[in-house]
Amino acid sequence: MSDLRQPPEPRNPGTPAGDHPTTGAPAPTDAHPSADPDGPGTGPAPANGTGPASANGTGPASAAGSASAGGLAAAGGPASADGLAAAGGSASAGVLAAADDETSVDVGGGDEVRAAGPDGGGERSPVGRLAATVERLRREVRAAHVEADGRALIEMAKGILVERLGCGPAQAARQLAELAEQAGVTPLEFAVDVINQAARDRLSEVAADFLTVTAAPTETSGSASVRLRAAESGALAAHDTQAVADALLEHALAPLGAEAVAIWALGTDGSLTLAGHAGFSAAEAGRWRHVPPGVATVARRGLTEREGHWIHSLAETGLPSIGQHQNPDGGRAAVPAGTGGRIHGVLEIAWPAPLDTPAPPIVRQVEALADLCGHTLETSAPRHLDGDAGPRATPDVTELMDLAEGLHDPALVLVPHLDADGNLVDFRIHHVNSRFLDPAGRPRSVINDALLLEAYPMVAGHSELFDRIERVFATGEPYRAHRMRLTALVDDVPLSAVADFNISRHGGSVLLIWRIEDETARLASLLKHAQRLGRIGGFEENLLTGEITWNGQLFDLYGRPASAAPVPLEDLAAHAHPDDAVAIGRFLRTLLHRRRPASTSFRLQRPDGVTRHIRVVAEPVLDSGGEPYVVRGAYQDISAHHWTEVALAATRDQLAHTEQQASERNRLTLQLQHAIMPPAQAPLAVPGLDLAVRYRPAETQNLVGGDWYDAVVLPSRMVLLCVGDVAGHGIEAATSMVVLRNALRGLAVTGAGPAQLLSWLNMVTHHLTGSVTATAVCGLYDPDRHTLRWARAGHLPPVLVRGPEAEPLPLVQGLLLGALPEATYQEHEVQLAVDDTLLMYTDGLIERRDRSVEESLAQLLTAARTVPRTLEQRLDRLLTHSRSDTDDDTCIVGIRVVP
Repeated sequence: MSDLRQPPEPRNPGTPAGDHPTTGAPAPTDAHPSADPDGPGTGPAPANGTGPASANGTGPASAAGSASAGGLAAAGGPASADGLAAAGGSASAGVLAAADDETSVDVGGGDEVRAAGPDGGGERSPVGRLAATVERLRREVRAAHVEADGRALIEMAKGILVERLGCGPAQAARQLAELAEQAGVTPLEFAVDVINQAARDRLSEVAADFLTVTAAPTETSGSASVRLRAAESGALAAHDTQAVADALLEHALAPLGAEAVAIWALGTDGSLTLAGHAGFSAAEAGRWRHVPPGVATVARRGLTEREGHWIHSLAETGLPSIGQHQNPDGGRAAVPAGTGGRIHGVLEIAWPAPLDTPAPPIVRQVEALADLCGHTLETSAPRHLDGDAGPRATPDVTELMDLAEGLHDPALVLVPHLDADGNLVDFRIHHVNSRFLDPAGRPRSVINDALLLEAYPMVAGHSELFDRIERVFATGEPYRAHRMRLTALVDDVPLSAVADFNISRHGGSVLLIWRIEDETARLASLLKHAQRLGRIGGFEENLLTGEITWNGQLFDLYGRPASAAPVPLEDLAAHAHPDDAVAIGRFLRTLLHRRRPASTSFRLQRPDGVTRHIRVVAEPVLDSGGEPYVVRGAYQDISAHHWTEVALAATRDQLAHTEQQASERNRLTLQLQHAIMPPAQAPLAVPGLDLAVRYRPAETQNLVGGDWYDAVVLPSRMVLLCVGDVAGHGIEAATSMVVLRNALRGLAVTGAGPAQLLSWLNMVTHHLTGSVTATAVCGLYDPDRHTLRWARAGHLPPVLVRGPEAEPLPLVQGLLLGALPEATYQEHEVQLAVDDTLLMYTDGLIERRDRSVEESLAQLLTAARTVPRTLEQRLDRLLTHSRSDTDDDTCIVGIRVVP
């Protein structure tokens, strides 16, 4: 996993011993270290400029001179008989290209080179010496290039010191060396510190932030600053974007673990051109040299996101990109490259391994590098496919003003307005065309040469118009919007207008065109959309000339192309279903002979075989003599309405049948329930006990529930009292209720206690009722002892009313019926006194949707504390004052101990 918080030590195989560990730049001393101290052309640079690092251009690291035997032309000079053209020069006879020689070379230290020939021997060979010399000189050339970058930074620092100290170049050089020695750093590192303090630009801030976050032991303050400034120097001095890509990868991105970089140039048509690359093979770059507009790639994603697009792993996104087969799981970053608010391209960076979330300083460092790429893309053009660099055309603002004057709509020519740091903050209205119509009624002179946000401050509001203009200027992609609101402030009063906008970029300017809707255009658009939504097509037929006019919607209704001839009214029957001929004939007679408006409906048979239900409405236009000469009207496609009516009729029939079945089902359910559970029960003859029951069915017939009660005297003279509630509604709940009620009555004959009865009833519920669940409370009253033994199965406890107080009996444990195959229940005994009243009930008496069970039970206790004259009146009062809102059925069983 690539970790951007700990950048690895940069590797530069061509860095000579004693060079800077990060940039590879040699220490600015009087000696030039050599990679091969024993080879020819080594040693310090003498004053006469004849050594390998000579300044007068005659050594192997020369900038313009030629190399003698065994030497190297570094920048284009020819080499003699034994020399090598290292940077564009030519070598004369005697030079052997090592890449084409089949002889393998084993290069050891110094010039002790032995060539392994075909026979495997290791004897000394002139070809081996030449190959070793070539490799050594290549390293020296790379070191010379690095030294040139470092000296450019040192010379820049000297210039700053000359300006700051008011001294000459020689004194500035001595001052730079002395200060570097006092600070304990190299002159190159000290030069970069001077540049950072003088510039105080984004690059210096990025370097400081980067060091704060990474704190890598191999990355010192001076080395990081040198690395970034070297990348900047190489980018600014590069003659094209290819050199910029090489400099960025070598100096800035390779230390971050990146393996390749690509610089994309954004075309005016939205296409991307590979302007420079490093780390990718030439064949791969050739395949990706041009990306057409609209193709989704990693670089394209970087254009759409202003903050850049960072990818953990390229394979996870599925986006194609350059080098995708080299390291498919590697991370990617695509950052827009632009200047002054305008995007010129994209900087894409590739890592060999998945990428962790980068730290903010790393992101800002990459953004700073992207700005360098934007500067290069702005000042140079990308190379075309044939390798030639074409000029970047920038249309003149005057031509754009002439174009705006030729438009028939209001137009503004906008130019970017930058702040002191070069950031885009606004657009200046450079030109207002003659068709300009301000929504607030202001003249052209007030708007011309004003800033856009000052003239129209509301464009930065909800309409996002200013953001759209910024986007067009940055990417070059045109933008069009219909019916966007344009608001202007006049004396702090917002004046709005609805307009269509067209925004496009032309060179370094933006053309803003809008068209404000007038009343005529608005009504015409309204009529057009009304006809489209209503599927209405209009027509007009001249009876004298035979000329027929149809609108576009009518051609669509008939299924005919717009180039086809319209159908006259007289031929209408030929295009309709034969059964509709009578209706069409009646329509035409009323319209043409009786000269009155008429309408009819018919089935139109279109050429594509589709039949549509059409309604036609028409009226005649009479001349001064009362004769019709024009008929105008409209056709409307009512197929959807027709089939809707057919479907509604079928649905009504089905609903009527379903309602009849449901009514019959509910009637049978109610009859069954009333037969088993009458609203009231005949009094039981139990000495010393009054008993009353009440059953209130649900108000809605389709909510017939499973509430039940029972009160019966057993053979043991004990009184069985119970209420229960089966989950659900309908006939299934009612039949399950019958099973449980009868089962409990039969089980009670055994003489078992309430807990045992509920345990048996649980087994019946689980095995014999189709997996239903129910709650119940069961009690056995002993008339001789005035005691009540009771148990509950998930049901609300009974309420005991004694004197002016009403309290629920203490809860005993008991699971609802049917939840488990076997369950045990607790039993409790309560001693009743004379005039005590005990109430058993179902949840339909107290349950409310907006209150808890505890609150509803408290209201029941309040109502139960009243003292009616009889038990019957108490139960009726409870039903009357019940605040339940669930429309559920309700059962109440009440007993009262009497003397």
